Amino acid sequence: MTQGAEPIRIVLVDDQELVRTGLRALAERDGDIVVVAEAADGRAGVSRVRQLRPDVVLMDIRMPGMDGLAATELIVADPELAGTRVVILTTFDEDEDVLRAIRIGASGYLLKDIGPAELRSAIRTVAGGQSLLSPAITTKVMRQLAESGAGRADESLVSDLTDREREVLTRVGLGESNDEIGRSLFISPATARTYVSRLLAKLGARDRSRLVVIAYEAGLVTPGSS
Repeated sequence: MTQGAEPIRIVLVDDQELVRTGLRALAERDGDIVVVAEAADGRAGVSRVRQLRPDVVLMDIRMPGMDGLAATELIVADPELAGTRVVILTTFDEDEDVLRAIRIGASGYLLKDIGPAELRSAIRTVAGGQSLLSPAITTKVMRQLAESGAGRADESLVSDLTDREREVLTRVGLGESNDEIGRSLFISPATARTYVSRLLAKLGARDRSRLVVIAYEAGLVTPGSS
């Protein structure tokens, strides 16, 4: 951790104590991430998050009582928690769960078989304001949208965007980073970042994950796009 930098504060929400213990040990190993609270179900998790306002929440999906998706929805909808990002962490990789998690505003979706270094990198990525959608997860979202009624293109979603903004949204929908968008569109990464920020504001999106869904719903990106 950089000297003087504040650690990333996270809350762990999982019904298995052994899993929480393991996640705590892995997350805190480098010293720049600290677990400020744990919870064994979604309702308790929401309470801890409202009390502590962490930077990131690692949220299990399958829990008794209130599940992780319902808890995530409450956290994302709370304007006082606008600075808190939720990463769904689960052993399941069902398309429906992936799509719902992203639709309700989760900033990332990880499977529990992720490696220790990848976990810490994911936490840092989300804490830095970026979304966490691997190419595999992006493919799942695209396929699910294509196979459902939500997959029908709705041009009105992007009717207020300029041509350049549509181009940038398309590249976001393909899972490209700001650097990759810059190379694709022959603009600087800083300019790409400015466009993404503008898209978030114009489309009322919480983060890049939601922009990905909008790109698919608007028909800017379709299965097989590259």
